Amino acid sequence: MTAQIVTRFAPSPTGFLHIGGARTALFNWLYARGRGGKFLLRIEDTDRERSTEPAVAAILDGLQWLGLTWDDLPVYQFARARRHQEIAQSLLASGHAYRCYCTPTELDAMREAARAQGRPPVYDGTWRDRDSKLAPPGVKPSIRFKSPRTGETVIDDQVQGRVIFKNESLDDLIILRSDGNPTYNLSVVVDDHDMGITHIIRGDDHLTNAARQSQIYAAMGWTRPVFAHVPLIHGPDGAKLSKRHGALGVDAYRDMGYLPVALRNYLIRLGWSHGDDEFISAEQMLKWFDLPAIGRSPARFDFLKLANVNGYYMRVAPDTDLIAALREMLPNSADHADLASRMTDADWTRLLGAMPGLKERAKTLVELMASAGYLFAVRPLAMEPEAQKLLGPDGKAALQGALNVLEVATVWQAPALEAAMKTHAEAAGLKLGKLAQPLRAALTGRATSPGIFDVLVSLGRDEALARIRDQAV
Repeated sequence: MTAQIVTRFAPSPTGFLHIGGARTALFNWLYARGRGGKFLLRIEDTDRERSTEPAVAAILDGLQWLGLTWDDLPVYQFARARRHQEIAQSLLASGHAYRCYCTPTELDAMREAARAQGRPPVYDGTWRDRDSKLAPPGVKPSIRFKSPRTGETVIDDQVQGRVIFKNESLDDLIILRSDGNPTYNLSVVVDDHDMGITHIIRGDDHLTNAARQSQIYAAMGWTRPVFAHVPLIHGPDGAKLSKRHGALGVDAYRDMGYLPVALRNYLIRLGWSHGDDEFISAEQMLKWFDLPAIGRSPARFDFLKLANVNGYYMRVAPDTDLIAALREMLPNSADHADLASRMTDADWTRLLGAMPGLKERAKTLVELMASAGYLFAVRPLAMEPEAQKLLGPDGKAALQGALNVLEVATVWQAPALEAAMKTHAEAAGLKLGKLAQPLRAALTGRATSPGIFDVLVSLGRDEALARIRDQAV
């Protein structure tokens, strides 16, 4: 019987859930869920000065918004420090670790000497084979792992392939500091072992750590998980991803009006693909995703592509789902929080009715709300300069003719209104656009909008006619 696959996402709560972390979480979630396994969450909060409760909350909230739910309760690494210390003492007792009494000054001098000789600035093993009886008085020792000096450590990585490390290049890392606090590489190994992690999927900046951690697994006689080290995300220019490229928190993307389904779709295609498929459903992701299909080159983040993906998902989303997303987003939006606080049930109903026309033109929820502003505008409408140009003498004359037709319309629906206006345009010897442009300006205060007949219906008969009268005089 095949053992259950268990993956984990292990962020440090020193800031928001950034976009690279979100992709790592997605890959772990997909690999486990697609194979009937478990996806666990570990908060690596050992940096007590920088780890904060708001950061933890932001990470949990971001994962939930993306739909990446985890199994079991989150594990908090700091709370497991005693267990990590026990393993360090076990390695010491078995001869796989030793006490190091070097002072910070001595370590600095050691690094400087190595640099001067053109060697890597690593620990030289001063206390590797020395008797602790020779220790200087008053110095609290750290505990170092006794890394093999010869041979190789091999990582058969699911993404990077076979990676070989010469053991002579890996120094004896500290696993327990002189103050008794465990270090990252020890804590990670112990936690992954105790949590039953079978596959470690993370950024390729941890590749060297995989070699160090593999040696600790071997020393403890524990089964080593399968490794998959994913290339990092770069900006469109190929440089390391920064805030100007999009290295923002997941919460920022939510506030910018992106849908979680679109962000998931975009993230999975940053470094992974399935033929030429661009829009991939959750069911397809779970069925198709596999680690060897991840590319070895860094993926490039592109806001334009993300917007296009988001626009697609907005167009195919049920209108009620978009309303629900807006209700969640708007109260936290700097541009629309005030409007959200004033919107009535009637306003939301009006917005829902206008949604088919609005979502066809928008690529984010923020864009959609910007184009929906006409629905909530107060008469008399403020006119944008380009709209004002459409309301000269000819425009006002066209408005008056349209008003005469609309005031006697018996059916206030887009097809009937369009038919009536076409008949009027033909009789007046005008192209329909010559009527639609001043109508758009009068109804929205803008030169662009959703389809003009959709606008008439969305506003309702009384409001639409009142706006036209305001500008026809």
